[in-house]
Amino acid sequence: MLETSARLLRLLSLLQAHRDWSGAALAERLGVTPRTVRRDVDRLRELGYPVNASPGTGGGYQLGAGAELPPLLLDDDEAVAVAVGLRTAAGQGIEGIGETSVRALAKLEQVLPGRLRRRVGALNAFTVPMLRGPQPSAVDPAVLTELAHLCRDAERLRFEYSDRPQSRTTSTGGTPMGAASRRTVEPHRLVCSERRWYLVAWDLDRDDWRTFRVDRITPKPPHGPRFTPRTPPADDLAAYVSRGVSTRAYASHAVVRLLVPVEEAAERISPSAGVLEAEGPGSCILRTGASSLDVMVIHVVLTGFEFEVLEPAELTEAIRTVRDRLARSLARSSAPAAEPGPRTPDGAGRTPGTRNGSAAAS
Repeated sequence: MLETSARLLRLLSLLQAHRDWSGAALAERLGVTPRTVRRDVDRLRELGYPVNASPGTGGGYQLGAGAELPPLLLDDDEAVAVAVGLRTAAGQGIEGIGETSVRALAKLEQVLPGRLRRRVGALNAFTVPMLRGPQPSAVDPAVLTELAHLCRDAERLRFEYSDRPQSRTTSTGGTPMGAASRRTVEPHRLVCSERRWYLVAWDLDRDDWRTFRVDRITPKPPHGPRFTPRTPPADDLAAYVSRGVSTRAYASHAVVRLLVPVEEAAERISPSAGVLEAEGPGSCILRTGASSLDVMVIHVVLTGFEFEVLEPAELTEAIRTVRDRLARSLARSSAPAAEPGPRTPDGAGRTPGTRNGSAAAS
């Protein structure tokens, strides 16, 4: 059995790890009786930790929000992971997070043991971030935190959602937002790609699962009530979102066999550009979408891999059309240029006895 001081630290760590704990579950994890759990909770309260308790069969303990942030309990690997995450947070598309991350990192490094400071310092000193492609649309960290809390607490979310813009730029040169609509959803999970954040939620008005870009969400509280979480639309939500943003969102869909291993294809094709499936040691399947078949041809060709179209047949015809157009362009480009005629003293390039380059009438 753990000594009292060690047990209190363990109890605090458990309360920080999950929102709700039943007394029986805590007793089992700590190897003590429920009565001992109640005494330990009272000790934590005396030390200033706001531990809330709710009675009844569905009740339990939870660590509430106090006037001050209680100290976090992190093991070595967790502390290093948090420090590295703060270092790289500025490049993850969360608006205003850079300066905040630096402040939080400074506080964390003050209390890190020397051995951990050396690990974090070495990793940061010899790591160079490389951000691929255009910078993502910024996400308000307060919105991201609010959505995460609603997912955790299973509370309905009310928000205003801006659809994709109808034109590329506004009169001032900025990128416009589309028409806004009011939505009420049961939020399930946040999914982060290399460029964007997405919310997977059950849309109550449409009676179906939907994926929303977080940078287009403006919460409109009050939220609630609580709901019973539904079975998610897929076991692999990352793949589900990838299919939605790379395929289902477009008018034209295609299935293509790439003649390279899936690992090699994944180095060039991001989850937001298509869904890859391993097929064999030397090939993989790409499922993707585009606004039209002409754009699809460009999309597939620019992967840089040998490929075979599986569906639709219309994509093969579109590729033939592009091939013929390219062949004609190459033929014109490679045709020999006409030789210039002998030049006359006036420099007009006409041969004797001609007018304007044509034979003179007799």
